[in-house]
Amino acid sequence: MENFNQEIFELVHKKFPRLSDLTLQKEIARVGFLKSFKAGEVLLSYGSYVKLVPLVVKGSIKVVREDKEESRELLLYYLYAGETCSMSFSCCMMDKRSVIRATAEDDSTVIVIPIKHVDEWMSKYPTWRNFVMRSYDFRMKEMIKTIDTIAFNKMDERLLKYLNERSVANSSKIINSTHQEIAADLNASREAISRLLKKLEINGLVTLERNKINLL
Repeated sequence: MENFNQEIFELVHKKFPRLSDLTLQKEIARVGFLKSFKAGEVLLSYGSYVKLVPLVVKGSIKVVREDKEESRELLLYYLYAGETCSMSFSCCMMDKRSVIRATAEDDSTVIVIPIKHVDEWMSKYPTWRNFVMRSYDFRMKEMIKTIDTIAFNKMDERLLKYLNERSVANSSKIINSTHQEIAADLNASREAISRLLKKLEINGLVTLERNKINLL
């Protein structure tokens, strides 16, 4: 058990305070490994079997759901340092194919854990079980917010919320994206997004450049 990766051990200790069990921290450092992804690189694709579970230590990960009938995608949430993907837990423990795609929003680093340990630790370490259940609970609330936003908020409110989330994910007020890409994330038309962005610019909330939006 003492044969573990010191760097991973220190990252778990620093970035995941809820995983406070020292033995668990050492076991994560023993079986896990660090993996880096460039911005835009795919961590998990639609239809693939989940073999590894990520613990994000740097950067941000964008998680989207596919609408096959409309050939569109819906943004579910972003993952930041100190978080994990509850959808990955669900897929790996039920041995089913992924219904999401996870992509690095910016340069990111994760601790990757082989799935054979995920279920085993649920009964072995209460802190791990609590961590997983809290992740499920948090993501469920996030997805309910997403549903509420789609159902009840006006598109301009959804757009402004989306831009703020992108800003947080990138740690920057500058959002490099085309109107078409934003429209795809929000399940809207490009024309509607362009009109709303222009309205936000007139209201002094953003400035627009080619493939770039500056939040004010």
